[in-house]
Amino acid sequence: MSEEEKRLVENVSYGPMGIIALESSRAIGDKVNDWIVSWRNNRDSKYANTPDHDRYQRESYLISAKCPRFGSGEAKCIINETIRGLDIYILVDVCNYSLTYKVCGQINHMSPDDHFADLKRVISAMSGKAARITVIMPFLYESRQHKRSARESLDCAVALQELVNLGVDSIITFDAHDARVQNAIPTRSLENVTPTYQFTKALIRDVPDIRMDSKHMMVVSPDEGAMNRAVYFATMIGADMGMFYKRRDYTQVVDGRNPIVAHEFLGNDVQGKDVIVIDDMISSGESMLDVAKELKKRNAGRIFVCATFGLFTNGLDKFDQAYKDGLIDRVVTTNLIYQTPELLQREWYSSADMSKYIALLIDALNHDASISEFLNPTDRIHRILEKHRHDREVIEVIASSVKSE
Repeated sequence: MSEEEKRLVENVSYGPMGIIALESSRAIGDKVNDWIVSWRNNRDSKYANTPDHDRYQRESYLISAKCPRFGSGEAKCIINETIRGLDIYILVDVCNYSLTYKVCGQINHMSPDDHFADLKRVISAMSGKAARITVIMPFLYESRQHKRSARESLDCAVALQELVNLGVDSIITFDAHDARVQNAIPTRSLENVTPTYQFTKALIRDVPDIRMDSKHMMVVSPDEGAMNRAVYFATMIGADMGMFYKRRDYTQVVDGRNPIVAHEFLGNDVQGKDVIVIDDMISSGESMLDVAKELKKRNAGRIFVCATFGLFTNGLDKFDQAYKDGLIDRVVTTNLIYQTPELLQREWYSSADMSKYIALLIDALNHDASISEFLNPTDRIHRILEKHRHDREVIEVIASSVKSE
């Protein structure tokens, strides 16, 4: 048993655990369940010879729940087994547009609104019987509509308050567009997790010759909003940081926003250096590709794009062309939201698997243990970087020895 697990089992479990993975999160939910089953079935715990053993070490923690729809498009939730007294964790992906349902014979693709409504139905179906409810919503619903700049709705804040009013005790999200939205529910826990460690692992795995240091690499924020992410990543790998800011034409409105006139760069010279461009999401991807073009104009080396959520709302063709033209070398996003089979087959794409990370969070929370080490993965990042640098040094020594012979 690892030191991490030893610390966990020192804490008595809050109670028997159940995981409800809505259809939108079925794939990652199955992986999370497999991790926890494996750990607990191979773990010596305080429950080994007690009546609670069968509730702690189980063949599966997944609870069967369905949200069937009527012909009108309306829906309901049915939970097919008892959840009384369970510590419940609900997984939902509000961005999974691959799921469909019929409305009066017409096919509709599920929208974020549909997924959020199903989440509320699941919580409502519990009827207060669960001991505790934690919602794991990787892409925070309506997080892009988190503040007012005119007479407009505050959708994210309202959604969070709805969940709290329904009885949700805590919410876990990943790389929220603006984490300050947690001020909408000050008496409840909203944890915002960043996947920097998983980005680092994915890049080292798929780009073995990458050099993460100030001499060979630079981290760039594509806009002001991603500054904190870029500063953290750059600090972790000991590299310089730069930033683009979008100069807009505020005299026009195109598709609901002011068009970008130019991307202006602030930072040191990127000539010859590999660049990591980091952000919370790739939506259409136009902004990321514009940044890549600007970096190439400044004679940057390879460009690696890292984003927590790969939406690719305008398809993959532009990224295919950018890869063919040498603008980008690799794109890394997570499996926290739906990934199309076409995306997973792309030569330029790397997926950062977050299932183990979510399983660690659930396992720790169910033991009422601290999750601070998971929220701040500094030590983990340093360990993997040290190992990578050591491995590269060994390879270089061997190559030099072979060459001299």
